[in-house]
Amino acid sequence: MSAVVLSAAACSEQQADQAQSKAREQSKASEQSKSREQSAESMAETADRTPSLLGAEAWPKLTSPILKTMAQEKKIKDLLDQMSVEEKVGQIIQAEIQHVTPEDVKAYHLGSVLNGGGSMPNRNKYATPKEWLDLADAYYKASMDVTDGKVAIPIIWGSDAVHGHNNVIGATIFPHNIGLGAARNPALMRQIGRVTAREMRVTGIDWTFAPTLAVVQNDRWGRTYESFSEDPAVVKSYAGELVYGLQGIPGTASFLDGEHVVATAKHWLGDGGTVNGTDQGNTDVEEEELRDIHAAGYITALESGAQTAMASFSSWKGDKMHGHKYLMTDILKGQMGLDGLIVSDWNGHGQLPGCTNASCADAINAGIDLVMVIEDWKKFYSNTVQQVESGVIPTERLDDAVSRVLRVKFRAGLFDKGMPSTRGIAAQEGIIGSHEHKEVARDAVRQSLVLLKNNDNILPLKPGMKVLVAGDGAHDIGKQSGGWTITWQGTGNENSDFPGGQSLWMGLKEAIEAVGGQAILAEDGMTDAEVDVALVIYGEEPYAESQGDRETLEFEPTEKTGLPILKALKEKDIPTVSIFLSGRPMWAAPEMNASDAFVAAWLPGSEGRGVADVLVAKADGSINHDFKGRLSFSWPKRPDQEILNPHHPEYDPQFELGYGLRYRDSVEIKHLSETVSGRSTGSAEKMIYQGRTLASWKVFLQSGESRNVMSGAFGSTAERDLIVSTTDKEIQEDALTIHWNSKDEAVVGIFAFAGNASYDFSEIAAKGGVIALDVKIDQALTSPLIYSLLCGDECRLSVDLTQHLTAIVGQGWQRISVPFTCFSKDIKKFKALSSPMVLSTSGEQSLSVSNIAATLRESSNRSCTGRKQIKGR
Repeated sequence: MSAVVLSAAACSEQQADQAQSKAREQSKASEQSKSREQSAESMAETADRTPSLLGAEAWPKLTSPILKTMAQEKKIKDLLDQMSVEEKVGQIIQAEIQHVTPEDVKAYHLGSVLNGGGSMPNRNKYATPKEWLDLADAYYKASMDVTDGKVAIPIIWGSDAVHGHNNVIGATIFPHNIGLGAARNPALMRQIGRVTAREMRVTGIDWTFAPTLAVVQNDRWGRTYESFSEDPAVVKSYAGELVYGLQGIPGTASFLDGEHVVATAKHWLGDGGTVNGTDQGNTDVEEEELRDIHAAGYITALESGAQTAMASFSSWKGDKMHGHKYLMTDILKGQMGLDGLIVSDWNGHGQLPGCTNASCADAINAGIDLVMVIEDWKKFYSNTVQQVESGVIPTERLDDAVSRVLRVKFRAGLFDKGMPSTRGIAAQEGIIGSHEHKEVARDAVRQSLVLLKNNDNILPLKPGMKVLVAGDGAHDIGKQSGGWTITWQGTGNENSDFPGGQSLWMGLKEAIEAVGGQAILAEDGMTDAEVDVALVIYGEEPYAESQGDRETLEFEPTEKTGLPILKALKEKDIPTVSIFLSGRPMWAAPEMNASDAFVAAWLPGSEGRGVADVLVAKADGSINHDFKGRLSFSWPKRPDQEILNPHHPEYDPQFELGYGLRYRDSVEIKHLSETVSGRSTGSAEKMIYQGRTLASWKVFLQSGESRNVMSGAFGSTAERDLIVSTTDKEIQEDALTIHWNSKDEAVVGIFAFAGNASYDFSEIAAKGGVIALDVKIDQALTSPLIYSLLCGDECRLSVDLTQHLTAIVGQGWQRISVPFTCFSKDIKKFKALSSPMVLSTSGEQSLSVSNIAATLRESSNRSCTGRKQIKGR
């Protein structure tokens, strides 16, 4: 990326008449007011529907398999008797490692730390297992330091190891849960849990926030791939086995020994049933359905000894789960026997009415025992101490929460095992990413694949074939692994970030050549070679949580990746096989029609060879591994089929729950309808950043000769005079904060979204489109801030944003819009942009950005002169 010239291309074009602009603003304000009123009415209606509760006796009566002992309970009581209110409050707080030091752990007597997705020791994506372990030791030593007269209580570290120890470079990455559900093999779950626990233990981490036990009912939800199945029976059969694998079996020597970790049943309760599949939304079902569908997995998880549960961000009948005393205290703890702890989700307590991230007695009183507070934990600590001393939080409730935290720590052996580096297999080499572990993952991939179409028995690939491998997912381990992989969103990863891992191309090439064939990689499908068959690998880009929520289930409603390749190959009469990478079933009828065979590969993880094991025959032509996978989610017939589960009325899928062909099956899939109601027409915008850096773009940082690519939650130049980190706007880490820190005014720091290719923005520009973004700036700029578009060699178009930003200093999040015509009136300039955003300035400046898009939606009342467009969001 070339350096950016700071002189702005002045844009003096006058926009729409002032009176018309004002009228539009008034009209929009009226519409927004009406929308708010309708939303309030809807919430009121929801409140009116608050159910008459069935009562605890209507739920399963369970007993923990881990019996309380008098000796251990006496130790807990003795510790409580020695602790001050301040020490007790510290024990019920969990802080994130980027915002808490070992010194803080000692000073505040904190009970727990966590690393969020993409959060690594020293903000280093490439932190070694030893660096993870060293930080775990540092926190432990601080928690056991009694020089200040406080009681020594070992800290516990939690991590989202949701498909392997997925935060650590080199770890074994398993298929996401949706693929594991297709395997219909509960015993495999125990193996996967054991591997995950062992790799975690090497790095000194005691606790994983897994398994996810959501029973997803609407596949538009961005966390669908975290669910084993829409069928509660599948989730129930898996939950206990995975807990056994992670924790060991209660009553045996393996239970929470040096090779096992504490498990978490999450997210309690109903997270997979929200209206419209909205992340953190409202689940509006009767209590019987909440119990029978959504709580199914918790039965076996608790019967297997799960020590912790995590509260859901979502609501039930309009009431947030983080404040739901009936479901957390009466049901989960009282009736279903959880005598361990309930942990909140990422600042989830702050979403309760009347609460903030820094203060929430209601969550604790409702049953939260350990509060996950990210940046505001010190204020939360002070406020909670005051709430206990004033009686807002009863002492009995505080003591119960602390007792539960201590009980989990005693059962995990944290009081006896010493520093993390001395526990079990900690620090041992050859365990993380070992051959044994990768073979388990490879087998999981084989079992997870679902064959939806195999016309003319094109699969398996026969020995000696010349095979074209195409598609943007062919040689991309990050894409095939999905979200929650090294980084939270799974974006920004290169193949080199998976040492020892295999892309699907690598596995296929090895297998095809091993049986006398030839494999050719051409991601765009263009080759002059004559081939016998083409494998086209494509699918969803990585995402996590709400950033994966969708309007419909249509795959790629606008820009297509796999379909053009498939059609071009069909025109050459080349047989085609689609290998579809996705975190949910999707309406992909055009792609399926253009394919002779269609394989749902889900998100298989780091062991691409598992796909080749099934697709490629042995040297003698016999089947190597047959397809075993069966759909864990019904496959949609139309893109508007939001609710597609057998127990719901009007069940009408393209492929039913449990469908999956075997090689022996001779089933011809006829042409599927491509003209259906509910098909998305796509939106008139190109998103650049929406809670995550979207596909094709990467974040580049440049200052002087130093240049770096941001990956994960943090990035900086070598001298740290330009730093970018994720921050929270509306939900977890959905925005970026950019800090320019140079003391030298002559040094220009450059923040940019750029890709490996050029992208066409001319259609949006020609229709009067704008670049729109949410911005938050707290202090006035001391140097001009220039926004540039890169449009080819020696072509850059610039606008000075200083006036835009000066107008919104200190006003919180605001939305600004800059028309493309401010950059240039020559529409052809936008035909091939290599960067849709380059921000450059000098000195010491800071601002945050989110929701960046080229769009028509906000093209009215646009301005080149700095007038803000939409009041605070």
